[in-house]
Amino acid sequence: MRMHPADQIVSIMNRIYQNGLTTTSGGNLSILDESGDIWITPSGVDKGTLTRDDIVCVKPGREIIGRHKPSIELPFHASVYKRRPDFRAVLHAHPPKTVAFSVLRRLPEINLKPTSRHICEKLTIAPYAVPGSAKLGDIISSKFAKGFNIVVMENHGLVVGGKNLFECYMKFETLEAAAELQILANKIGKITPVCDSDFAKFQIGAIGAGSDTTRTDSADSDEFALRYDMITFIRRSCRQDLFGCAHGTISAKLADGGFLITPHGFDRAYITENDLVLIKNGKNDSGKTPSLAVGLHAQIYEKHPDIKSIITAEPPHAMAFAVTDAIFDARTIPESYILLRNIKKTNLSDAVDTLCEESPVLICENNQILATGDSMLKAFDRLEVCEATAKAIISAVEMGEIIHISDDEIKKIDHEFNLKYST
Repeated sequence: MRMHPADQIVSIMNRIYQNGLTTTSGGNLSILDESGDIWITPSGVDKGTLTRDDIVCVKPGREIIGRHKPSIELPFHASVYKRRPDFRAVLHAHPPKTVAFSVLRRLPEINLKPTSRHICEKLTIAPYAVPGSAKLGDIISSKFAKGFNIVVMENHGLVVGGKNLFECYMKFETLEAAAELQILANKIGKITPVCDSDFAKFQIGAIGAGSDTTRTDSADSDEFALRYDMITFIRRSCRQDLFGCAHGTISAKLADGGFLITPHGFDRAYITENDLVLIKNGKNDSGKTPSLAVGLHAQIYEKHPDIKSIITAEPPHAMAFAVTDAIFDARTIPESYILLRNIKKTNLSDAVDTLCEESPVLICENNQILATGDSMLKAFDRLEVCEATAKAIISAVEMGEIIHISDDEIKKIDHEFNLKYST
């Protein structure tokens, strides 16, 4: 993404602040540009109202250009750039779930799902030192010098380095999501992390993919409309915390049997209609890489022709059931049961065969939530209700014993809403 360093910093800080991952006075971001200038957030300025003119430029000779003083953490940013010449951006903030681990002086578990493991693998913890001190800068930069990309600071927060600020944010958000998942999972059951040797079989991309081809036909009005609708639901999923910058895939079928799917390697917040990938006859648009879930989606469409849209995602509360031995029982309120029916927990490799009319949503162990529907709206509604139901169950567990809708009441709902079952 081609943006001025100051605009990049404002954009990412706005995202961090709006998502509740820092406070008015907390956190600082920097970018090292090709001239050796360090662009950095100012000291003592409201993080919720930053503009381009607030960002400070520190020249290689330490000349400061800007109307504010640079962040007091400038020393450790500068130290990190010296020790890691491959870094061009540094992000420091105090996201609350990661801070919870910081004050316990331990790291979040990243082996609960593939996304966390893949993105946050080079992770370590650093001992406490006074903010803004030379000692803190030396401690942090020494950790990065050893090859780590994410450093959790005892009783402080975390620092992330990367080739650009958007990569830093992806690691930052993913680690905070991992911390939140572990906290939620601890409330409902026994956590089951994945062993290092078993991680390959949990990769959602392990199930097939299309080959590359040059498109020979042109998009019609129905495809343009579908692309627009998909972007609308992707944006909505991000706002509802159903998708993160590094996770969340949606696909939808076209009348000719092909389907559109989100691309691989794109921050979900910035995907456009043109970025979506067309899959047709087992092949995808030339020059575009589809989501790693493309093979799974293709197999589902082939086996279940009534399904018109699929979403695979990692909403935090529902995922707590994917990484524990806890049972997800949708018989909480009528809406949950009607939309979700009998949610099954399954291995990803068995998902295609497990899907059926009474189980349109699946919990894939240590991987993702899979929601399907005869329309994009129905698939999204089911995913959203799944997360809302999981949130209600986890809240209820903390207060007492859950009383589910009885079997007789379920039969009445089945009758009133004409809910069918597979034979």
